[in-house]
Amino acid sequence: MSVIYILLTISIVIAVLFFAAFIKAVKSGQYDDNYTPSVRMLFEDELVKNKTKKTIKNQKFN
Repeated sequence: MSVIYILLTISIVIAVLFFAAFIKAVKSGQYDDNYTPSVRMLFEDELVKNKTKKTIKNQKFN
């Protein structure tokens, strides 16, 4: 029975360490997306064209 308590304690300590490492990585900006904003301007026209086509189709039916 004491082995279960030891394993439970060790697993909780490891889980807390991983959680602390995750929080540190998020705060340091490791998960920030630096690539997408630089490429977004290349694909923005396609989104605008699709939106205008949809609004034109909707206006014709109204």
